[in-house]
Amino acid sequence: MPEPQTEHRAGFVNLIGNPNVGKSTLMNQLVGEKLSIITAKAQTTRHRIKGIVDGDNYQIIYSDLPGILTPSYKMQEMMMKFVTQSLQDADVILYLVECGETHYDADIMQQLQKIDIPIILVINKIDRCTSEQVAESEVFWKKILPQAEMVLISALQSQNIDQLLEKITEKLPVHEPYFPKDQLTDRPMRFFVSEIIREKMLLNYKKEIPYSVEVVVDEYKESDDMVRIMATLYVERETQKAIVIGKGGQAIKKLGMDARAELEEFIGQHVFLDLSVKVLKDWRNNESIINRFGYGFTER
Repeated sequence: MPEPQTEHRAGFVNLIGNPNVGKSTLMNQLVGEKLSIITAKAQTTRHRIKGIVDGDNYQIIYSDLPGILTPSYKMQEMMMKFVTQSLQDADVILYLVECGETHYDADIMQQLQKIDIPIILVINKIDRCTSEQVAESEVFWKKILPQAEMVLISALQSQNIDQLLEKITEKLPVHEPYFPKDQLTDRPMRFFVSEIIREKMLLNYKKEIPYSVEVVVDEYKESDDMVRIMATLYVERETQKAIVIGKGGQAIKKLGMDARAELEEFIGQHVFLDLSVKVLKDWRNNESIINRFGYGFTER
């Protein structure tokens, strides 16, 4: 754990990197709660998700960001705006790479090489590499980002997470807390409900289907004995709607059962979940709809 500070430190720590390098796993490890959805599929994270960690003399506001990619449609363009924005509003940047990885976005790297913000280069998944492969990764990334401090971790195995936390707190500016000390995130419950349903979409459906779906929570009502949730799954085409529903409604029934089980664990209460499917043609390329779904510019 970090050494106690005599002055209170607080700041925004942004996690960036390519898809599937383990940003969401690391975010959940650092926060101690499952805030970001995790699957083996790329492009799991769509939004900028903040998690807040407090100590007696520090507050860290982590942001998990979409993986760096070349946009194929308007929604991905908006996702990449979260990434470029994060290079300007961070107090500390965690640039996460996978052990053995050598690919990087040239434009993003050029910006990182020029900015005057502390960077910690985190080499993840070292449990999957030999000591020689780890050493090769260190040499490679030291040449690419010579100003960055380097920490070797396995987010999945919780290896060297305390060491990383210590490095982060050392680099935070002296500042009062930005959020109340008992607050875990800046996102409302409806957001996490939609993310849990979307995670189950990624696990239950193949190919392009999960990426073509946006989940909107229309109703979230709490009572003494249960939480009632109504959500709409927006797809782009009628053929996708048929696949999401499945023969005799079996696919969406399984999706609802899987999502409800995790929602009950997350909320800690019995859940009634009602899912419906609607077609919103080519929504991923419609800027007004994308903004309505929460992909517009957000302040730090």
